[in-house]
Amino acid sequence: MKMKPLSDRVVIKPAPADEKVQGGIIIPDTAKEKPQKGEVVAVGPGKISDSGDKIAMTVKVGDMVLYGKYSGTEVTVDNEEYLIVRESDILAVI
Repeated sequence: MKMKPLSDRVVIKPAPADEKVQGGIIIPDTAKEKPQKGEVVAVGPGKISDSGDKIAMTVKVGDMVLYGKYSGTEVTVDNEEYLIVRESDILAVI
């Protein structure tokens, strides 16, 4: 992937949605919930504060993260789905 996010943005590869629920019922594509976790594949250099200092990023490539359900912007690069979010939209590292 040749994508380099700017500022405090992070590129996430969403985890695949579950095909079945615990009871074994198969869920059709139209009824699947959007995943809320994924793997960080690219990280920007960090945000510049009002005083001119660079604020370092706390996530790194390879981290599994949880993010808000409707966060970020979905993009497709080389037939792969990615999500670009601000670091502040990431809820936790798992």
